[in-house]
Amino acid sequence: MTARVLVLAPTRRARTETFVRANLARLPFAVEACFGDEMPWSEPLKALYGLAVLTSKVCTRLGWLRLATLPTSIVAMLLVKRHRPDVVMVEFGFHAVRVMELARMGVPLAVHFRGADASAERYLKRLEPRYRRLFQLTSAVIVKNQTMRSRLISLGAQPAQLVISPSGADERRFQGATPASMPPRFLAVGRFVAKKGPLDTLEAFALLQGLTDHADACSLVMVGDGPLLSVVQDRAHQLGLEHLVEFPGVLSPDAVVQEMRRARVFVQHSRTAEDGDEEGCPVSVMEAQLCGLPVVATRHGGIPDVVVDQQTGRLVEEGDLWGMAEAMALLADRPELAAAWGAAGQRRTQARFTVKHHVDQITMLLNDLVDHRP
Repeated sequence: MTARVLVLAPTRRARTETFVRANLARLPFAVEACFGDEMPWSEPLKALYGLAVLTSKVCTRLGWLRLATLPTSIVAMLLVKRHRPDVVMVEFGFHAVRVMELARMGVPLAVHFRGADASAERYLKRLEPRYRRLFQLTSAVIVKNQTMRSRLISLGAQPAQLVISPSGADERRFQGATPASMPPRFLAVGRFVAKKGPLDTLEAFALLQGLTDHADACSLVMVGDGPLLSVVQDRAHQLGLEHLVEFPGVLSPDAVVQEMRRARVFVQHSRTAEDGDEEGCPVSVMEAQLCGLPVVATRHGGIPDVVVDQQTGRLVEEGDLWGMAEAMALLADRPELAAAWGAAGQRRTQARFTVKHHVDQITMLLNDLVDHRP
């Protein structure tokens, strides 16, 4: 008999973020998913869940933390009674604390931490006591990298609860890059937020102009949007680079693949934001490497798990703009090296970091929780 899984998430929408999205469709379970930003009035209980999540968000912003968890927790319990799942999976730690009391109904609870929910001060300061309670109630905790695992252990999670599982790149879509045959075109894909380091990426590209004989042929494409987009655009204008830097906005996954096929190198200067927000394991890095591009990035979050320095790309320290520029210049001057590193990265990602790997891990975990349900 197919196991029943109830998924509770605060939102479905994530634009350039790879999210719950298509991964749910690949799970071999009878999945019932509820999203806090959807209110399907044809399904009253799901609509009520959406209203409850909205109420919880308002209460949290007003500082009414005890009241904030009440509406979502009550509706989550009603959903468990209605759908009778064999296991519940909740997306994001900050959302799990809103519904964690449903674990007292005897259903196993798995929580999926993804990045900011395990690093940003705005969550950790406010939610640390609730996280400790969450780890007492939950059966399993999914994280993206070793740093995240260690941080949650310091907050009370048990090592045996924790599973490291990067979200992975879609092996059915991301393929076909030929970096050696492309001009020195650098590609960045992601939200324009502090932890993605878009301004640092631009500044490194500006430094590149004095490090390579191919400067006139170099270009940078920065895909995505976000609160720092206008800041980066203004800086590109100040640097006199507007003719070399493109900002196409948010693109569909298929359009991103096409950009990767036109690029020689993928670049991302991830860094810890002022509020402590950090990356989990950036999906765009895995997608680029799976497509066959060399990656120039930082030693941040789960990136070093994916990118092997001087084998599949180059890794520099956060804030090392000269180091990043030198790595970009190297690949601008040596297309054959870009091809070799891109091919090595593709093999590594195919072997370890695809969506299939992630789905298989989650499937094994949820099956184990069902098999050992009290």
